[in-house]
Amino acid sequence: MDTRADEAVSRFMQGYNCAQAVSSVFAKDAGVPEEVVLGIATGFGAGVARTDGMCGAVSGAVIAIGLLFGSTGPEEKEAKDLTYDITREFVTRFVEKNGTVSCTGLLGCDLSTGEGFARAREENLTRTICPRCVRDAVEILEEVLAPVTSGQSTTR
Repeated sequence: MDTRADEAVSRFMQGYNCAQAVSSVFAKDAGVPEEVVLGIATGFGAGVARTDGMCGAVSGAVIAIGLLFGSTGPEEKEAKDLTYDITREFVTRFVEKNGTVSCTGLLGCDLSTGEGFARAREENLTRTICPRCVRDAVEILEEVLAPVTSGQSTTR
């Protein structure tokens, strides 16, 4: 039986970007149509559209957290606080395991530059480094969510 992390890596290898691969495997839990999640996550892939930003796998996990727990209005302070707490714990654990949440830091090159993008292609970095980041993001998120969701539905 494939794990959720296996499914996310499979989606990434099929051509979904890192943010889409991670966030989409949580769509059903959030009660959100997968195509909506895929659309939302599109611009977050490759370090936010190759702009030297946060790793798309991390962004995908943050999207999933928001879908599962995020506030929908200013009066939902508890939901916002819970979302921040879960996100902070996720980011802390991802950094502990990988050293950074920066796409550039993880790949060792900056996709926002011609040279960096060419190097990533030449060295096949998105097929060697990114799948591990996708797997780590899903596995870490599942660990962080376990105590919060045990025995309760995560759908709104």
